[in-house]
Amino acid sequence: MALARFFSLLSVITLSLFLFASNASSRSLSTPHKTTVLNVASSLQQTQHILSIDPTRSSLTTTTRPEFESKSIPFFPNSSSPLTLELHSRDTLLAPHHKDYKSLVLSRLERDSSRVAAIAAKVRFSVEGVDRSDLKPVYNDETMYNPEELTTPVVSGASQGSGEYFSRIGVGTPAKEMYMVLDTGSDVNWLQCKPCSDCYEQSDPVFDPAESSTYKPLKCAAPQCASLEVSTCRSNKCLYQVSYGDGSFTVGEYATDTVTFGDSGKVNDVALGCGHDNEGLFMGAAGLLGLGGGALSMTNQINATSFSYCLVDRDSGNSSSLDFNSVQIGDGDATAPLLRNKKIDTFYYVGLSGFSVGGEKVEIPSSVFEVDAAGAGGVILDCGTAVTRLQTEAYNALRDAFVKLAKDFKNATSSISLFDTCYDFSSMSSVNVPTVAFHFTGGKSIDLPAKNYLIPIDDAGTFCFAFAPTSSELSIIGNVQQQGTRITYNLENNLIGLSANKC
Repeated sequence: MALARFFSLLSVITLSLFLFASNASSRSLSTPHKTTVLNVASSLQQTQHILSIDPTRSSLTTTTRPEFESKSIPFFPNSSSPLTLELHSRDTLLAPHHKDYKSLVLSRLERDSSRVAAIAAKVRFSVEGVDRSDLKPVYNDETMYNPEELTTPVVSGASQGSGEYFSRIGVGTPAKEMYMVLDTGSDVNWLQCKPCSDCYEQSDPVFDPAESSTYKPLKCAAPQCASLEVSTCRSNKCLYQVSYGDGSFTVGEYATDTVTFGDSGKVNDVALGCGHDNEGLFMGAAGLLGLGGGALSMTNQINATSFSYCLVDRDSGNSSSLDFNSVQIGDGDATAPLLRNKKIDTFYYVGLSGFSVGGEKVEIPSSVFEVDAAGAGGVILDCGTAVTRLQTEAYNALRDAFVKLAKDFKNATSSISLFDTCYDFSSMSSVNVPTVAFHFTGGKSIDLPAKNYLIPIDDAGTFCFAFAPTSSELSIIGNVQQQGTRITYNLENNLIGLSANKC
């Protein structure tokens, strides 16, 4: 009797364990992958809004955050006082020139491809030890300066394409305010100047150096002149040339002048190019503000210990801010090492270890993202590149992981420009999509908003997975993936902070 009760009890226990194990297994197999919501209706509404924005910017929305409001204070290069500029998408100036949203996107992508090729070429030249003198045009020192001598780009793709966001900044004394394109992938600051041999259309009057009491041409022996990649000398004045991957270029006199950052302060004797011959895709803006890591960049000339920006959605018409020496990395922020390439100081490299899709880590060798001993490879953060480019191996792994979890979505055209993975969301107002996260060296990670990796290609509901492969060893995190995240470059401690929703 006791033995029968024992076997009966044993059977109950065995059955219970089996059911428990079965339920646990069932829960594990049925656990859904991690998703986030893509607001399709809102994205498509913005595709119409961006085309209707007045290029004079009278309809732009300013979203100034109280903690970054400026005060009128003096500023000198050795100071760590904060400086703030308003930050806008460049397409608020360019969009009205396009007949429809798809035309605007294709133009962006074409410009973007030129920039990426140019950046890759510049890094390759540095790795291969191409001397700057090899990139200089040949001059006859006995002839007088003629603008036409400097109009041909030095080497196709030797520099990089122009940036995608702009700020309003003052130049000269008294200060003349104008829109300047921002570029973390460039060092040389420049603006169009009178007299113009050839100037493109800009929103503000062209700068006249004769009206600035603080404008000073640099002599040929000036260290700033020696730091230029392409320069020559005429009548003991330093002349510069910068060419860009999209065929744009600027040529003129290299000088110093006072730069004013709204009401937050000013900096004297900033080296900048005074361009008398300027051509290309800078329409609307007066010139370019270089935020790269080189000696001639604005960040180095003002001795900034840090700078940060938040890139608003390029289709929104809103603005955020560019801040120097003001924003600190918070305890809750994602962080990544800010790395340097000894071969080239312009670009900001970031320690990236991989990705996850739907909450699951994507299998990618960490070596794919490393800078090798020769200076090749690695990952840079660039506000002027739109679409993130990944080495083909990394891109394929990321795309395949996303496609696997998005198998129920309706596929659109097989490929559109850079993109090989597109979906038709025309019948949806919103959709749950697999999450995509960046993982950084050191263990921190950040989830991307859905609109940072599924972007509209037209106003009919076609959305594409906004990453692209590159045959280059260099990967680039572009501004589509950076949108809506305040990115802080702590230059003193070589650290990058990423703060979601702090625009």
